[in-house]
Formats: sequence, C-alpha cells, structure tokens
Amino acid sequence: MKKWIIILASLVLFISCILVGMKIFLHPKKLAYDYEQEGLKDQIVLKFGHVVAENTPKGLAAKKFAELVYKKSDGKIRVEIFPNGMLYSDIEEINALKENKIQIIAPSTSKLGTLSSRWGVLDLPFAFPNYEAIQAGLNGSIGNTLLQSLEKEHLKGLAYWINGFKQFTSNKGPIRIPKDIKGQTFRIMQSNILKSQFEQLHAKAIQQPFDITFQSLQSGKIDGEENTLTNIYSKKFYNLQKYLTISNHGYLGYVVLMNQSFWNAQTDQTKKILTEAMIETTEWNEKHAKKMNEEQLKLIQKKSSIQIHELTNEEKKQWMIALDPLYDKLEPIIGKDLIREIKNLREKYSN
Repeated sequence: MKKWIIILASLVLFISCILVGMKIFLHPKKLAYDYEQEGLKDQIVLKFGHVVAENTPKGLAAKKFAELVYKKSDGKIRVEIFPNGMLYSDIEEINALKENKIQIIAPSTSKLGTLSSRWGVLDLPFAFPNYEAIQAGLNGSIGNTLLQSLEKEHLKGLAYWINGFKQFTSNKGPIRIPKDIKGQTFRIMQSNILKSQFEQLHAKAIQQPFDITFQSLQSGKIDGEENTLTNIYSKKFYNLQKYLTISNHGYLGYVVLMNQSFWNAQTDQTKKILTEAMIETTEWNEKHAKKMNEEQLKLIQKKSSIQIHELTNEEKKQWMIALDPLYDKLEPIIGKDLIREIKNLREKYSN
C-alpha cells in the first residue's frame, strides 16, 4: 500500500511540474528593461594603458581625453583608462599595442628609441632650455620627423604630451656639479642615449621599468633616479631620497600611440571624434604640465625633509660643458639633421 502511495505522490508532483512549466512558457513574465545596456552592442571600447599615477600630467590628460571622447560621441565611444601599469609595464606596452591587446598607449619618448634611434634626440642633455622650446620642437619639423619614423612599425602617432623637465634625486650627498654624481647608481628609462649620459659622468645607469623604481630605491639597489617633479611626488620618491637637485637637465614627455590597423578600421566619424578630442587634450596638457610641476615641488617641500638644491647658472654651465660632447658623439646614431636642428633650437631659446 505504501508503495502505491509513493508512486501516486510522485506522479502528482511530475504533472504539477509540467503544468507550471507550461504556464511560464505560455504566459512569460515580462522582464524589466535595462536601459544601461541600451546601445552597448554598438559601443566602441578602447583600452588606454599607462604606467604613471592618475594625478600626473599624463594620468590627468588620459582621463580628460576619455571624457571628451565619451561626450563628443554621445557615449558611443568609451575609453577605459588603466593607470599604474595595471595591464602592461612601460617595457611591455609597445608590443601589446602592436598585437592589438590594447588600443592606446602613451609611452615616454625615450622608450621609442628601441624602435628608431632617431628618438634619442629628445634625450640629449639640456636639449630644451624651457617649455617654449619643447613646444617648438615637438610641434615643428623635429616632432614630425620622429612621428614619420613610426610608420614602418605600423603605429599611428596621435599627439605629444608633455610632463616636464627631469631632476636628480639621490641618497649619496647633494648633487651640484658633475663630479658629485660620479660612482653613483641611477635608475633610468629604457634608452641607450640616457645610458651614455650617465657613462659620460662616470656613473652607472640601470634601465628598469618605472613601476619597480620605488622598490629599487627602498632596497638600496640604486642610489638615485632622474624624473620630473610630478613623478617624484606621485610615487613618493621624496620619502626614500635625501637629496633633490632642480637641474632641468632633460626632457620627459610622451607620444600617444594607436595601432595603425586598428585606426584604419575605424569610420571617418570615429576618427574625427578621436582627433578632435586629442587636439583639445593636448592643448590642455601644454597649459597645465608646467603648473603641476611647480605646485608639486611646493608639496614636496611641505611634506618631506628632503634637501633641495637648484643649480645656479654657473653650475649649469659646468654640466653642459661635461655633457655637450655627447651631441657630436651620438650624431651617427641620431642623425646629423636632427642634431643640427636641436642645436639651433637650444641656441634660439637660451636665455
């Protein structure tokens, strides 16, 4: 008897399930419409990766570019920003762009020396006397020549973004004249031109990714580094270094790049939106980079006990005398035409 009760109960349960399923199938409940998903299948998404902090000239410019693109496209084009080397290090990002694993990067101009030695002209010591000279060089024939050198690599140069001038930091005494740097070990970007600069000064240069510089300073693997004030501030290098020299001895800036094939695949309207947004962002960057470096020097002074020395005109002359032989020495690598142009630019804008 119990057996038949179990069979009957199972049969009733089975029939109930069928009836409930038919009800759902015949009278489906209407789901609420998710308006946030509207149009996403038609949205173009570009990944923009960089290796510095968000509160730096490059970080803020990337954010502004993304905002302008979204606004100008009515949300149809979205630029996702990945700062602090979240996706790729500064050594990895160029290959990632070539493989279309990422759509936009903004590497330092020094990194592009791995693609063409002509980019080394921007790494020459004391090449630019001031920000006006930087803008004249990048927006003139020097900048155009360098962007053309990327075409064979199938890379599209969209713009130059400025960070500022590089300064020295160290834990081995103040750096005032060239002999003060002798024997020290410095982290530098991936550039043989920069390496030649430190060798000229009888110092050792280690080429390292930017995102491990703090660790190298903390461990004592390196004595110091060269960087802009915004990078020194954002990465808190001033907490690990005893001495900071305002030398303005080198330029640090970026080239915004896109994979050429990816660019070619976009519609004329998309290209127009990206171009307009990039022009506006670049103009904004040129106005704010200098101001940010000045403001963050004051913050470094306020937040730390680091000793700061600014080169006098006489001290700067000693550095230039020590480093100027590199111009002729590196001419066969960089090119006689670019060396001549950068020399003329420096003379024109020198005080």
